[in-house]
Amino acid sequence: MIKDYLSLCKPRISLLVALTAALGYALAHGVSGAHFYWMILGVTLSSSASACLNQWMEFKQDALMERTKKRPIPQGRITPKAAFIFGVSLAVAGFLILFFKSNFLALFLTELTVAVYVLVYTPLKMSTPQTTWIGAFAGATAPLIGWAAAAGRLSLEAWILFGIQFLWQIPHFLALFWIYRDDYARAGFKVMPVLDPDGKITSAQIALHSFSVLPVVLLPAFCGMAGTGYEVGALCVGTAYMSLGLKASWGLERTDTKRLFFASLIYLPLIFGMLWIGA
Repeated sequence: MIKDYLSLCKPRISLLVALTAALGYALAHGVSGAHFYWMILGVTLSSSASACLNQWMEFKQDALMERTKKRPIPQGRITPKAAFIFGVSLAVAGFLILFFKSNFLALFLTELTVAVYVLVYTPLKMSTPQTTWIGAFAGATAPLIGWAAAAGRLSLEAWILFGIQFLWQIPHFLALFWIYRDDYARAGFKVMPVLDPDGKITSAQIALHSFSVLPVVLLPAFCGMAGTGYEVGALCVGTAYMSLGLKASWGLERTDTKRLFFASLIYLPLIFGMLWIGA
């Protein structure tokens, strides 16, 4: 039962959210004091709430998809009511921690993220492919929250971190959607590859965003956030990621799109890890 509730939180995604929030905080202020750890806890609980409420809203669709049909709610291991109560409780706990232990801007950005993900992104997936960008917005706010918690404001550097994480997500999700497009179609999700069966628009978007993320990952070196070591490392990693994206976009072959998707899983940790070390 505990394992099922944990899976509702999507712990790997929540861990990524926590780490990118930590990066934003560290680059703005450095890591010190209990304030940092309270922020991480509040953000992690809020991210877990979003994941849980997303699964609560989509459990009927999850039951129709091969990749999600074994989740706790479709399998009946957790009832929809219990999942809803659990998700709301996580959200309230996360918000209260940020209210008492952080600042208004960090709290506002966290509440905005949860609201956009749960109330906008999740229901609109059934009606428009444009939710990819809405979901990417919600998925890229963690560095902003960390920066806001540390500095009480958002600077250009914070928005650069947001831009890196935002642009990284588009090839990542489009590759995933293309691989499982039959699954998404069966569940009624209107993601781009479902409405773009010949793949022309999907291909163009993967190519565009794979290319555009490269100059953005180089911005920290030009804005004084990191040194030459980061610049060289980011250029190498960014070029490799761009190459995989362009190759995948060329023919949308399953092997290439899977390679792009799995590469995306290590791309962001590599870039942000180098940025943290090189700052």
